[in-house]
Amino acid sequence: MVRYHIVVHGRVQGVGFRYYVREKAFLYGIRGWVKNRFDGTVEIEAEGMEENIRHFLGSVREGPRYAFVENLEINRRADLKNYEEFAIRF
Repeated sequence: MVRYHIVVHGRVQGVGFRYYVREKAFLYGIRGWVKNRFDGTVEIEAEGMEENIRHFLGSVREGPRYAFVENLEINRRADLKNYEEFAIRF
């Protein structure tokens, strides 16, 4: 298991991005959370198996239909939080 902190830049608010991310997290068995930030980015904490995280990040880069992902800031974290589910935070 690994944990990543991700910040997504681009047109990622108001396009169903958080719901898309939650759907992909369920698909790949990822736990953690996603939330909009005040600066227009989306923040993600994701825990899961390394290969599943890789597939999840590929989906996040693609985004939903009306989103445009410019950049991902991806940082691996040393510790696990042992999240029980994947949630949308407000």
